[in-house]
Amino acid sequence: MTTIPDSNSRKDLSDLRQGNTGILERLDVSEDTAQRLMELGFLPGVQVTAGRPAPGGDPMVFQVDGSEVALRRETARCIKIQIQTQTNTKEENV
Repeated sequence: MTTIPDSNSRKDLSDLRQGNTGILERLDVSEDTAQRLMELGFLPGVQVTAGRPAPGGDPMVFQVDGSEVALRRETARCIKIQIQTQTNTKEENV
């Protein structure tokens, strides 16, 4: 399976749906919030996967750097990602 950028790939982290993956591009948050997010593993270039949603959809749960982290939807909207899609190649289907 090969991972490639989606055609309309630049989105907010809140746009990911359960099981979808994105590559973190930037954090558009205050310096204090950015520091805490980076401590939790939210660093540019890191792969983030949307986990199971909380009841009502807020907070949202994401898998990053081997951990699950719950973020408010408001915070997730400030994290910019490039959404990834997975495709099967002929070689991988053999």
